[in-house]
Amino acid sequence: MPKQRRTFTADFKRQMVQLYENGKPKAAIVREYELSPSVLDRWIKQAQTSGSFSEKDNRSTEENELIALRKRVQRLEMENDILKQAALIMGRK
Repeated sequence: MPKQRRTFTADFKRQMVQLYENGKPKAAIVREYELSPSVLDRWIKQAQTSGSFSEKDNRSTEENELIALRKRVQRLEMENDILKQAALIMGRK
């Protein structure tokens, strides 16, 4: 049976980072609160870089640009499909 995914509040994440910053070993935090080491590392990194635990706030400028370009490509492809359909309809008349 798969393990159910847990969600954590920003306050809980902040408390875990604070414990680490106050000198508690990562292994002890992971064991005590049943966390994965990678998730604790990610929270620590996010707190140190941007101070926010939101993925949107922790994206690099390149990642934001890539997301915007993908949205633009999708919109342009949709417009192109609409124009092709319109050309087919106009060609029949």
